Amino acid sequence: MDNDGMAATARRSIAGLPDQFRQHLADVVVQVQDVADADMLASVGLTHPMQLSGLYSGRPIGDKSIWDIPGGTPDRIYLFRLPILAEARDRDIPVERLIHHVTIHEIGHHFGLSDDDMHALEEEG
Repeated sequence: MDNDGMAATARRSIAGLPDQFRQHLADVVVQVQDVADADMLASVGLTHPMQLSGLYSGRPIGDKSIWDIPGGTPDRIYLFRLPILAEARDRDIPVERLIHHVTIHEIGHHFGLSDDDMHALEEEG
């Protein structure tokens, strides 16, 4: 699966979320790249690019305020294509299922959700 296909799959996952979540995700950018860069890895305490399949970059929605600068850097959900493809192959699961899982997990960070909340949201989508 290429970057465009992976991004489209992630957007379908977002489109399938309940409206109370979806309405807060309109400005979140989904970006796919082969692997995380060194700064991204360091931000989560990892060292090898194949260890990270997704990353949320931005301020969780509960930390935002009316004083935020309009037009600033948008929140992003990064999906890392090569680790996702390798994990799907190693676990023998469909790539689309893993993309959905990673996307929901990163959306959870946007909303400041717990792991249990993320799992429940994933089951809904």
